[in-house]
Amino acid sequence: MSEELRLRIQSGIVMALIVLLATWLGGFPFRLLAVVIGLLVFWEWSTMTRLREADRMGFALAWGAQAALAMAILFGLLSFAGAMLLAFTLLSIAYAVSRRQTGWLPGGVVYAGLSALSLASIRGSDEVGLRAMLVLFTIVWATDIIAYFVGRAIGGPKLAPRISPGKTWSGAIGGTLAALVFGLAAVAAAGGAVSLRTGFLILILSIFSQIGDLFESFVKRRFGVKDSSKLIPGHGGVMDRVDGLVFACFAAFLLASAAHGFVSCAQCSVGTFLLDVKMF
Repeated sequence: MSEELRLRIQSGIVMALIVLLATWLGGFPFRLLAVVIGLLVFWEWSTMTRLREADRMGFALAWGAQAALAMAILFGLLSFAGAMLLAFTLLSIAYAVSRRQTGWLPGGVVYAGLSALSLASIRGSDEVGLRAMLVLFTIVWATDIIAYFVGRAIGGPKLAPRISPGKTWSGAIGGTLAALVFGLAAVAAAGGAVSLRTGFLILILSIFSQIGDLFESFVKRRFGVKDSSKLIPGHGGVMDRVDGLVFACFAAFLLASAAHGFVSCAQCSVGTFLLDVKMF
């Protein structure tokens, strides 16, 4: 076994243990994990896109926005954090337009902020949130793993050759179908409703997971970097590991918010929306 592979396995085990422990505990420990992920994502985004060099003032203001959002999430003020994220997004867009800057600054504010907020909102602190988070893990992991093996086994036309030359349509379809099968099984095991609605939602989340992977590949190719950072030994950066997951969480969070309003309301949560169950 090579030193690089050994390092990759060891760091992968450590990451999995931390994530699963925080997921099991929920509440503040998971919100802390979500905030750390969001802040590291913004650090990697700003490094790749060279935000500091492009606009030091905008860079500082964006970090202030991320810090304020992180505090709101840590204290469990998720509805307030959602309103803050919307305000910061609009302000960052107005700032970028007024300074004739590119969209990478508001893009980073949204990407990092929504990463932390959507993760924290889905897990919450109840049993439904735990089950929903595990279902999401299943969907994303099934999509990623099966897409890789089906793509290598079958090959065929490339999915997006200019962005990620290794991805194929066969892999994308295989990963989506695997997500549907394993996702429905996970929903059933979690006590959720297995229905056409649930299956359709799983397909959407699987597709968004793959879009997230392609989006990060696009950003890296745009700025000529191989990994989002070298923070995780053998794996690259945080964005390299959570790109598919956070995009699936984005979709779940936004769909639930559109259906029920802010996710921290007394009658509903993203978890109940994903599993199509009632909260008693």
